[in-house]
Amino acid sequence: MIMFWLIAILLIGGLLAWLSGRWSNRLPRWISLLVLGCVFILSIGIWLNHSEQSVLHTDGNWWLEINWEWLPQWGINFHLALDGLSLLLIVLTLFLGLVSVLTSWTEIQYKVGFFHFNLLWILAGIMGVFLAMDLFLFYFFWEVMLIPMYFLIGIWGHEDRIYAAIKFFIFTQLSGLLMLLSILGLYFVHGRLTGIYTFDYNHLLNTMIAPGTSRWLMSGFLIAFLVKLPAVPFHTWLPDAHSEAPTAGSVILAGLLLKTGAYGLLRFVLPLFPQSAIDFAPLAMILGVVGILYGAKLAFAQTDMKRMVAYTSVSHMGFILLGVFAFNQLALQGVVLQIITHGISTGALFIIAGMMKERLHTRDMQQMGGLWENVPRLAGVSMLFAMASLGLPGLGNFIAEMLILFGAYLANKIVTIFATLGLIAATLYALWFIQQVFHGYKSREYKISDLNAREMIIMVAMIAVIVWLGVYPQPVLDTAKPVLQHIQEIVVPSQPAEIQIPAKFVEPMGLNDTGMQISQPDQRGGSNE
Repeated sequence: MIMFWLIAILLIGGLLAWLSGRWSNRLPRWISLLVLGCVFILSIGIWLNHSEQSVLHTDGNWWLEINWEWLPQWGINFHLALDGLSLLLIVLTLFLGLVSVLTSWTEIQYKVGFFHFNLLWILAGIMGVFLAMDLFLFYFFWEVMLIPMYFLIGIWGHEDRIYAAIKFFIFTQLSGLLMLLSILGLYFVHGRLTGIYTFDYNHLLNTMIAPGTSRWLMSGFLIAFLVKLPAVPFHTWLPDAHSEAPTAGSVILAGLLLKTGAYGLLRFVLPLFPQSAIDFAPLAMILGVVGILYGAKLAFAQTDMKRMVAYTSVSHMGFILLGVFAFNQLALQGVVLQIITHGISTGALFIIAGMMKERLHTRDMQQMGGLWENVPRLAGVSMLFAMASLGLPGLGNFIAEMLILFGAYLANKIVTIFATLGLIAATLYALWFIQQVFHGYKSREYKISDLNAREMIIMVAMIAVIVWLGVYPQPVLDTAKPVLQHIQEIVVPSQPAEIQIPAKFVEPMGLNDTGMQISQPDQRGGSNE
């Protein structure tokens, strides 16, 4: 029942926050903070209690699982399951949820109760996505995320909020409908083959699908996840949504909603369609590199602080796409760490952009400059997270990107060499951001306050996490490793007669053409024998 209550408490808390807004603007804030704090502590307790156990066994057992009949005549169950991968993402969701509430403490003054209702329901939908093991239930939670975020941007956003909200809704809704068609297609294909019509993930996992059908079914999932990630050329909704969203909306969008796309690739695309994923891998890795370089170029060209950070997200999500389709443990471990570290570092940069907007009433970096002496604490924090964004050693992003690049190099050397140019581009836009805002020519004299106690608590907490992940990421890597091994075993099976893997993917993973482990991988020759 604990997984059910992880979601239900957030839903109930959202309703209480909305109702309490009729009497006070303070009550919704405290209710949201209390609810998220309790669920966060609960999730940490689960992690500590299971830290010594195997995360996901090769036979498909989970840490926690509930499977209730919901609509049995259609094969729909209320099936939730938790393993190390989903737990890490749930902890990230609740942590950034707490940060979002604290960030919005003074920013949101209009319809405060309804704001926190939408905030908590978005988080509940995200947690449902990370826990749902029934594909119909997964799609249900996927849509639950969409509507509250639409309201968050459309009601509490900035000048062009309606345009940004509609654009966000159209992109995500249309791509989600394609995924629904693929879910239904998989449902009927499995039913015709086995006589069992079900949306259950564990049953659908072993469905034998014709190659052509598999590619079409995978494309529906793939487009939905690439739009949410977002990958170039499906990224155009993101800068507008980030620019117009309130600070909490940007934190959740960058730190969590984008990560549902990465999670979908790992949890659904690779295991459900292994051969089609292998066929798509070269193009996926190229798209990842294009996203890395193109996002970095556009980030450097921006003068609006939030649009700059938004394009850095496009660049960093390119690393995730590159790592997912490298099909080895180094890259997959880097993907999980990148999901977490990007959520922390980019979330912090959006919070800093919100703080600057609140103080200066502008996000135009050309109107800033020389602010270090006015706000030294804010400037120092900004410097640290800018360094995290460019991948400074000692901070979590460095470990994540190095793991991805090392793993990707085993799969495709040329693509990886181009991807490393993204690290140079990240250095350019991060240092340019610090120079524009806190150094250089002071365009006007600002009298602004430095970080207050509440803001310092937010920043210190996020700094502690990003430094911990940069210095000692082993607990996160250990938690995710068995899950990723299980995913890799599905994609790289022991029976190559069913799935033929290109040599450039087989050899770097230490496998011969029979799918078995090579005893001395360092002595491989040009042949796959």
